[in-house]
Amino acid sequence: MKVFETKVTMDNVKINLIKPMTNSPFTVKEDEDMQKLRESISQFGLLSPIVIRQLPDTNEYEIVCGNRRLQILNELGYETVPVLINNLSDDEALVAMIDSNLCHREHILPSEKGIAYKLKLDAMKRQGYRTDLDEPTSATVLQKLKGETSIQKLSEQSGDSRETIRHYIRLTYLISELLNLVDENRIAMRPAVELSYLTHEEQQMVYAMYDSDEVTPSFPQAQRMRKLSEEGELDSDTVFNIMSELKANQKDTVSIPTELFQKYIKGRPTPKSNKDFVIKAIEHYCRYLERQRGRYR
Repeated sequence: MKVFETKVTMDNVKINLIKPMTNSPFTVKEDEDMQKLRESISQFGLLSPIVIRQLPDTNEYEIVCGNRRLQILNELGYETVPVLINNLSDDEALVAMIDSNLCHREHILPSEKGIAYKLKLDAMKRQGYRTDLDEPTSATVLQKLKGETSIQKLSEQSGDSRETIRHYIRLTYLISELLNLVDENRIAMRPAVELSYLTHEEQQMVYAMYDSDEVTPSFPQAQRMRKLSEEGELDSDTVFNIMSELKANQKDTVSIPTELFQKYIKGRPTPKSNKDFVIKAIEHYCRYLERQRGRYR
């Protein structure tokens, strides 16, 4: 009978010897999930051990799975923690960390998911998965891959389509200011992907418009800016003109409760006076926007 060697051992390790994984895309957020986990650990203790690996030539360890649990145990005053010590390579540890977070976290930011997919895809490529449909160069690799590309395999493991994975990875090409707007649901995925093809300088122009007037581009507007960027014809004036346009869902009749502005109208308000006031207010605001344009030239 063949005996398989295990790479995993159980032990109790001092918390201060466990270090975070330096390239983890996931942050520990104080949200509802974290509070539920804290209550569970406070009441029942740690139900599953934390997975770590020993750092080469040291007595220290790197956490692979269980960063939130480790932080809570540290808050609760634990000095040691039950762990599974797994002898993993850098890429194996990275993939295990990403898989654990994608599987167990309910709320993951688009930025975290984009970086995670990119890191895992790079790790899979280094492990021998093809990056395209070219034939592998060795029979051993061919047997390992079984005709799958890295992104196909990642799609099967994650449940996201290949196109969705590509979209998330494109987010990693956004400047941090725009990426934060995606995380805050101020810019949707489709326009964000189009903006990711702009240069960083062009993306800064887009963010300047948001910072000034809190406007974000629609998908068609972002598409137009990407096309102009590829043609070398996108400048600050063009960004301003495109993002100042009314979006498709803004072209319908706008209903404004009259009590919001009637106190600013002298005399007896009528439907005509209300309409004239709103138009003049818009004209005044447009002149303000024109003055703001000089700030970004």
